[in-house]
This record gives sequence, structure tokens and C-alpha cells, in this order.
Amino acid sequence: MDPEILQAIVLGIVQGLTEFFPVSSTAHLILFPWVFGWHGQIDTLAFDVALHGGTLVALLVCFYREWIDMLTKNHKALLTVMIAAVPAGIAALLLHKIVEETLRNPLVIAVALVVFSFVMLYADRFADRHKADSKSEPSRTDALIIGMLQIIALVPGVSRSGITMSTGMFTKLTREGAARFSFLVSTPLIGGATVWEGRKIFGHSEAFRLDVVAVGVITAAISGFFAIRFLLSYLKTHRFDVFVYYRFGLAAIILALWLKG
Repeated sequence: MDPEILQAIVLGIVQGLTEFFPVSSTAHLILFPWVFGWHGQIDTLAFDVALHGGTLVALLVCFYREWIDMLTKNHKALLTVMIAAVPAGIAALLLHKIVEETLRNPLVIAVALVVFSFVMLYADRFADRHKADSKSEPSRTDALIIGMLQIIALVPGVSRSGITMSTGMFTKLTREGAARFSFLVSTPLIGGATVWEGRKIFGHSEAFRLDVVAVGVITAAISGFFAIRFLLSYLKTHRFDVFVYYRFGLAAIILALWLKG
């Protein structure tokens, strides 16, 4: 098999799973090429964002009923989602170059993985203590808080889903409610980023193999669909512990490789 096609398949699966699991998809898309020595178009921010387009498809398939309802009738819910999405969207536009040129660094990723694992652990315990007065949907104030703290997820290793779900639980959302809201908020953000970065791929198509991009996007869409379904079911009865342990283990591996190299 063509090596670039195989790499795109691997990264598509990685993107689909890690976009929704709270382990940081951006970190994994940076780390896989770094660890295995992959270079070229798959080791670019533009390709990473193209893979996010695959997870956008997964989101739309899983939540199309909610989006139709919000766009046609439930405008209050739509406003709540947009309140949470707008701050991160603006921050991504303003800090785009810093993220691409400075923060795509294994040491930054390792530190972020560890620090925000403790945030997730505390959010889990907070949710357990406040289970009796938890709620399934956020207020507009909750949405604004979630949106502002979501900006931190621009740092690779933080995890957008992890920080939004944790913040949601701090506002007394149930785990499942926090996950569902996190997925809804991610839809316009991923859509906007995909369109913005997609210009680089289609505007400079000679620099990208479109068959490689297409394979990655399709693979990300399929794996993302199953990741969403699994996580919404899993969080009904489980805490974040397994993901936190994974983050700690990944950080340790990164640091060992970084010190060795």
C-alpha cells in the first residue's frame, strides 16, 4: 500500500477517536508524525484541519436532528451553543500563527496533558458531589464560561472536549449533558476551521495529494461516528478516570522520548 495512504488512514482513525475522547486530538496528530518520522503534507496544520472535516461529518450525522431543531424552532438553544462557540472561534483566528509556529511542541503537549488531567479529575469529583442538583442543559452564563475556558484548548495536549466537558460539569451539568453540549459547540468551530484551512488545500492543490486527504477525511468520519456513540453511552455510568490515566501514560512516554532525543 502507498505509504502516504496508510499514514492518512492511521491519522484518520487517530483523529476520529481522539477528537471526542478527552485526550487531545491535536496532540496525537503532532505526536504520530514526530514519533514515526513521517513528513510532508500529513505533518501540517492544514492536513490536521482537513481530518477535522471528517469528524465534522460524524458530528452532523450524529446530531442532525438537534441541528435541524435548533435552526428551525429552538433558537434559544442555538444561541446558547453560539455563545460558547464564538470566543474560541475568535481566539483561533487571532492566535493561529502562534499555535502553528510555537505550540506544536512535544514538551508543551506533555505538560498540558498532565496539568489538565488534574482538572478533569477534580471535575469528576465535583460532579459526583453535586449529582443531586445537576442539570442536562447549560444556561447562557454557563455557555459563556465554557466558551471562554475553551480557548485554553488551543494549546495542544489540553483537549477541547476535555476542557469543555470539565467546565460543563463545574457548572453542574451531568457528564452526558456536558459531553453532548461539547459536541454541539464543536460543530461550528470545526466547520469554520475546516473551511478556513481548506482554502490552503484546494487553493494550492499541487502541494497536496487530494487522494491522501480524502482517505484521511473518510477514515476520520467513520471512527469519529463510533467514538461519539461510545462516549455518550460510556459517560452515563463512568467517570473520566480511564482517559486521565491514558493522558498520564502518554505524557510519560513523550517526556522519555524527548529526553532521549
